[in-house]
Amino acid sequence: MALPVYTGVFPVAPTPFLDNGDLDLEGMKRVLDCMIDQGVDGICVLANYSEQFVLTDEERETLTQLCLAHVAGRVPVIVTVSHFSTRIAAERAARAQRAGAAMLMLMPPYHGATLRADETRMVEHFQRIAEAAPIPIMLQDAPLSGVALSVPTMVRLAEAVPQVCYFKIETPGTAAKLRGLIAAGGNAVIGPWDGEESITLMADLDAGATGTMSSALLPDLIKPVVQHHAAGRRTEAAAQYAKILSLINYENRQCGLRATKTVMMEGKVIRSDHVRHPLDPIHPATREGLLELARELQPLALRWGH
Repeated sequence: MALPVYTGVFPVAPTPFLDNGDLDLEGMKRVLDCMIDQGVDGICVLANYSEQFVLTDEERETLTQLCLAHVAGRVPVIVTVSHFSTRIAAERAARAQRAGAAMLMLMPPYHGATLRADETRMVEHFQRIAEAAPIPIMLQDAPLSGVALSVPTMVRLAEAVPQVCYFKIETPGTAAKLRGLIAAGGNAVIGPWDGEESITLMADLDAGATGTMSSALLPDLIKPVVQHHAAGRRTEAAAQYAKILSLINYENRQCGLRATKTVMMEGKVIRSDHVRHPLDPIHPATREGLLELARELQPLALRWGH
């Protein structure tokens, strides 16, 4: 089976809530439209940055169907279907594929601080998901899972399950890991990507990354970095990245998943930047620091609804 090649900027969509904590479905549509207007190459939904861990199964299904129907093929959509249960992850994968997902994203199976699948069971986990949904799969190598994925383990998985051909690396030393994965994986690695709000993007592009999964705060300002680098204009890529790095750093280190919502609310994309308890709302001083940096750069998310 020939698998599609996706490159570029595929940000994670935030999940908007009303002030009372209910899903803001009309706001979700506006988020997706704003992201497409940002010039993204694709969109990822239901990821950790989307607060997937505070959603019910029914809400996940509602959002999956709404997002894929509303995007309607304008850009490819990656749907996150992570779950410790192989059966549940496979069912989520099948529903997402039927609804029009271009790719699935999963962390390796884990639960809590200590419950992990061994390498054999992890391969079986991904094999069954691949059987349930014949589309590309991205393995998310993130500290949140607590699973230490070595390069040989990822290559073994790619060789055993050819649909697992995209890898989102967001661990310390991402660039070194990407280099090792590309060298060892060869043609089995179609998409070596980074994530974590693109905070190490330049080093990762230098290492061979072909995609980045940023947030939806400033993908319109991140995309020129990727384009310049891909065209061999590294000096221009580095200059553009230097301009935006302070905002990316503030987002990553001070705000986390609250950042995009705050900027999108200021930009009248969504009505509320509410996050569900037990997450804390963004501190007023942190909010002002974020918006100060955003106003200097004027990303589309800050201007879209005005």
